[in-house]
Amino acid sequence: MENEEKVMTGEESLKIITDMISRTKTNIRQGSFHLIFWGWLILFCSLTQFLLFKFSSFHAPWYIWLLAIPGCFVSVIYGFVNGKKEHVHTYADRIFLMTWMGFIVVTLILCVFLHEQGQLMSQFILLTVGFPTFVSGFILKFRPLVLGGIAFWVLSLVAYFVGPSLGQLATPVGMLVGYLIPGYLLRRKESHDAV
Repeated sequence: MENEEKVMTGEESLKIITDMISRTKTNIRQGSFHLIFWGWLILFCSLTQFLLFKFSSFHAPWYIWLLAIPGCFVSVIYGFVNGKKEHVHTYADRIFLMTWMGFIVVTLILCVFLHEQGQLMSQFILLTVGFPTFVSGFILKFRPLVLGGIAFWVLSLVAYFVGPSLGQLATPVGMLVGYLIPGYLLRRKESHDAV
């Protein structure tokens, strides 16, 4: 038996293209949510840690980072609920997901290593978060996110060279430049494309 290829009509081709554009808009919507959510959460935690470290006698200012635990649940639930609404997942969706999952694994391992050595983690976290941010910008074809990834790398170097006390400020700056500005621009692009 021979495999017969079905010739698509113009309407079928247009429907496939329309579906792909719709899925891309969903990716952008989820991407903007995560960027904005994590941008604000990490900006708050890093700035609070810096202020507690500098201006209080609190013995463990890094406890503020425990807020990331419920943040992970919010992020996973949001992604799961919105992921279930999509019937088809593209190859770009899988690359996007695996890139960020790889970042999470590397970050957790890095936290274990650096915690045992008693080092500040901010410059290393900025270094690692630059990669998935950079790649996500290419997947979404969104230049501000690519530039955000580059900004994370530059700020990682800045944090290293200015030392631990001022280097902690690189994280809130990184969240502003690498997550929040691209996140809000992405949300605005989504709103504009929906019109």
